[in-house]
Amino acid sequence: MRKALLLPAAGLLSAAGPVWAESQGQTLNLIHHPVGYLAIAIFVAAYILVMMEEKIHLRKSKPMLLAAGLIWVLLAIVYRNSGAEGEVEDAIRHNFLEYAELFFFLLVAMTYINAMLERGVFDQLRIWLLGRGYGYRRLFWITGTLAFFISPVADNLTTALIMCAVVMAVGRDSPAFVSLSCINIVVGANAGGAFSPFGDITTLMVWQKGILPFQDFFQLFLPSVVNFLIPAFLMHWALPKGYPMAPESHDNVLRPGGLVICGLFLATIVTAISFHQFLHIPPVFGMMTGLAYLKLFGYFLRRQEESQWDESSETPPGDASQGHGFDVFAHIARSEWDTLFFFYGVILAVGGLGFIGYLGLVSNILYVDLGPTAANVMIGLISALVDNIPVMFAVLTMNPDMPDVQWLLVTLTAGVGGSLLSIGSAAGVALMGQARGQYTFFSHLKWTPAIALGYGASIWVHFLVNG
Repeated sequence: MRKALLLPAAGLLSAAGPVWAESQGQTLNLIHHPVGYLAIAIFVAAYILVMMEEKIHLRKSKPMLLAAGLIWVLLAIVYRNSGAEGEVEDAIRHNFLEYAELFFFLLVAMTYINAMLERGVFDQLRIWLLGRGYGYRRLFWITGTLAFFISPVADNLTTALIMCAVVMAVGRDSPAFVSLSCINIVVGANAGGAFSPFGDITTLMVWQKGILPFQDFFQLFLPSVVNFLIPAFLMHWALPKGYPMAPESHDNVLRPGGLVICGLFLATIVTAISFHQFLHIPPVFGMMTGLAYLKLFGYFLRRQEESQWDESSETPPGDASQGHGFDVFAHIARSEWDTLFFFYGVILAVGGLGFIGYLGLVSNILYVDLGPTAANVMIGLISALVDNIPVMFAVLTMNPDMPDVQWLLVTLTAGVGGSLLSIGSAAGVALMGQARGQYTFFSHLKWTPAIALGYGASIWVHFLVNG
């Protein structure tokens, strides 16, 4: 039985032999080869499992890691049978280097966010908002605006989760308020993330690739504002009137060092920008240097807390198992590892499809036959159905020849296009889980026409301002 299964596979992989015999040492086209079709099938099957994560409870990184491995194994066997082994190794190293830069950049950012969460920075913000006595409509605008302006510094996923926690705390007696506010937060976080290299994975990828300089992303500020304001204004009239119940306690939950860590995070961002702009060093090196800021401050903060424990004798020095004391490595361990490994799978799998030749074919259809404007608008619509990370990585791998205004357009559309559906962005998917039963796919779909109006208007404003 095993031999019967292996023989067709061996025939499939060896079928490329004559194709490669005349062109050793080159990256050749496998678009119409059975291995190419098999790679496409593996990627599609893995992505279907990713989209079904909420239903089948299979972490999204697992199928994508397997898909990436299988695709490159198939390519390695084909190249080996053809006597051209070095090309696959070089291609994998190239894709892995791109992932490594993204990985360490995000790891530092996630560590800082986790440290701020542990120090109570965001809990203090929530308590402050609850204690102001605002009505539902004002809270709708405050949380949406905060999502818009926090996401350029933090990422849109973390921002959405923080603002959703605020919304659910103040609107537990009003499901309609929670639903509309979650939609507003998703739109605001995605729009805010589109005009900053730190706001979304897609903008970070474009910046680290060197396509656009740091300051050029801020040309998307006005289009992003329009993208957020139009659906927010339309949803405003459907909000319930009245005021939520006041919180039972206004206690200060901000722990020592919280504000200093916020300052160190801003210093880390400035370091990354400066390294890239003035020294032409990849931004990830600036982020890793910024991690040293947190580690050194964490050392002194922990020593200070240990001395306080010695004086009060409340708990043994160095015991962080109960959550006492500041531990940088604990914050690193709490990073979104599933998301980081998912990015690995996506980048390597899409890189494999590009190595086969499919991305070149798609690039020719989109950017030559349709033209860059239509192609980039379509990229945004595709990102509403498929996560924008593989979409943007595919565009960067295609590397179409187009002016900066078009690169800004695809950065905008890939970022805000995911707001059209709740499954189109990591922020939307996360909030469906956090506000389960109140913010759903269909509650978001009801307002898709309003969001689409903002999407179209933001594109128009982009060409009006930047075109």
